[in-house]
Amino acid sequence: MKLTVLVDNNTLIDRYFYGEPGVSYYIEDGGKAILYDVGYSDAFIVNAQKLQINLLKLYYLILSHGHLDHTWGLDPLIKMYLEADTSNLSVSPPTIVAHPRTFYGRPRDWLGESGPLLSKEKVSVSFPIKESTKPVWLTKNLVWLGSIPLKNDFECQKPYKKIRINGKEADDYMEDEIALAYKSTKGLVVISACSHRGICNIIEYAKNVCNEDRVVDVIGGFHLMSPEKEVMKRTVEYFKSLKPSSVHACHCTDLYSKIALAKEVPLEEVGVGLVLQY
Repeated sequence: MKLTVLVDNNTLIDRYFYGEPGVSYYIEDGGKAILYDVGYSDAFIVNAQKLQINLLKLYYLILSHGHLDHTWGLDPLIKMYLEADTSNLSVSPPTIVAHPRTFYGRPRDWLGESGPLLSKEKVSVSFPIKESTKPVWLTKNLVWLGSIPLKNDFECQKPYKKIRINGKEADDYMEDEIALAYKSTKGLVVISACSHRGICNIIEYAKNVCNEDRVVDVIGGFHLMSPEKEVMKRTVEYFKSLKPSSVHACHCTDLYSKIALAKEVPLEEVGVGLVLQY
């Protein structure tokens, strides 16, 4: 598997890409091109062009969850496909794989809405959508994990604002958040976007789904932004016991949390343009 970071909060030194508070990863495995999230704008498209990555030949588009920094790039992506089609370019519309709640509204008093800009009905006109709560194997070794169960007593203990279900607002425990796991010969690579459900919960579920206890790498946002002391302490203890070969914490992981993790595990730098191969 080859993973290229198209969007992250940071860019690598002396690499001339655009960063933004969002996530987008381009993954190649088993002859399939997979896009995991689309960030906040068209930055992932611009960066892909700079990297000579053809986003018109995607097999899957994975949406990790329905927040603006992971879905608002859908609009420019659909435009890109439409423009390519009208220019008689060869295009292969990807199948979107998402949780049934991904396109639900996320009301915000200060913004009005922080869920996807486009409805499921609008998006499905351009790209077919496969919804599931169960694991979906994208390739022989890469799995979309489906709904992440809450197993420990320190992650996702409080709702993350609100979600609109059947016209009514309810506490949002981010049931739509989905991560990926790759089975390498040396162990698992866990790929997360924001980890609202808890990065430790995600890793444990990945181990269960893949029937593999070894973890080679964990890459993604860990949702550690000014975390409570107990949450940080328990997370660091978990990673220490996990003993991964490397950790690529990014996006929604603040400096304090990275420093705390770096004391116990091999923490690596992440930025737009980073390429990882397993």
